[in-house]
Amino acid sequence: MRVLRAARDPQADTSLSIAFLNDQIYAFAAQAERGTWATGGAERQQWLLARALASAGWSVTVGIREPLERGQHSYIDRVKFVGIGRDHILFAWYRFFRSERPRWWFWQCASHLFGFGVTLAHATNVRTVFGAGLDRDVRVREALYHRPRWWPVYAWGLWRTDRIVLQHQGQLDELGVSWRRKARVVPNIALPAKQSLPHPDRMRTVAWVAALRRVKRPDLLIEIARLLPHVRFIVCGGPSTYMTPEGYSDGMIETFRRIPNIDYRGQVSPDEALRISGTASLLLSTSDEEGFPQTFLEAWAHGTPVVSLKIDPDRVISEVGLGAVCSDIQTAATAIERLIGSVDLRERAARRARDYVSRAHSPATAVRTLEQALGVSRASPIQVTPGSESSRLVPGA
Repeated sequence: MRVLRAARDPQADTSLSIAFLNDQIYAFAAQAERGTWATGGAERQQWLLARALASAGWSVTVGIREPLERGQHSYIDRVKFVGIGRDHILFAWYRFFRSERPRWWFWQCASHLFGFGVTLAHATNVRTVFGAGLDRDVRVREALYHRPRWWPVYAWGLWRTDRIVLQHQGQLDELGVSWRRKARVVPNIALPAKQSLPHPDRMRTVAWVAALRRVKRPDLLIEIARLLPHVRFIVCGGPSTYMTPEGYSDGMIETFRRIPNIDYRGQVSPDEALRISGTASLLLSTSDEEGFPQTFLEAWAHGTPVVSLKIDPDRVISEVGLGAVCSDIQTAATAIERLIGSVDLRERAARRARDYVSRAHSPATAVRTLEQALGVSRASPIQVTPGSESSRLVPGA
């Protein structure tokens, strides 16, 4: 990843300017230089979108509280990062909007802060975009985990925001009717794999990649692993207390370590999680709730079919043939056995998966669709060249 330090072009089209406010975007952008790694599917998706927009000619600015000091700035892959200060967050946001003056502000995931942010942005003549991160984001009264009683402030933000972008048609169908006129589905981005390991060369393993939250249902993973003692499950994910009672994650980890065919790796880097899912025979999802999972897209980009107990955005798994959607743990175990036992079935699903991601979730597709949602017109065609996900994938997970 190159770090660029260049001045903003004063002749740039000001309609193609957008801002984000999220420290974790910087964590993803700078992880190679800092020798660290970041977590968070929504934050990673915002970084991919920011980088794709910058590559397509947008002026993209990300306001962060850490580690840049107030007023400091740097560029990574044409995206400008600006320190906004560490005083009260709403004062910091207001200063940021006034100093940077983007045409658009993009915020993803339900938060009471979004309602305040929309008011501040509009006061500085900045238009606003809300992006859903979970399906529950469109169910306003139950969307907030932190400060749930503040849902009216979040609802106010959705009512006042200029645009709403959603991850799949199911979210649009659930959105309040009065808000649908300003809403549009904009696909998440999945970067193409430079190399995809053929299924005859893969180990007969099933990957499970998620934080150990109750909603991710690691308990169902345990039941499936017990039904298939001859199948090796590689489990990646660290403890969490988000939407999860204290001690739940530790109990899951203790159980993982008692089951011989579960290989628990703990919290791993995004690159390592990608390597594991990209060299496994299958990715398993036991989650009760998602948006459009980044883990699905990254697995498909590397030709790994997905077996899911519940999550199937827009029915792409079942209708396009990207794995299997199962009604319970027994049918999931049967589907895993069937796919693990047939290289041909997995290879055919892998080809469909790579084709689907390339067609529906490329950076250029996401930028084009977002521009249409925002009513942006451009004189020249979109050209997005943000690079591809690494991967020299090797067997031996």
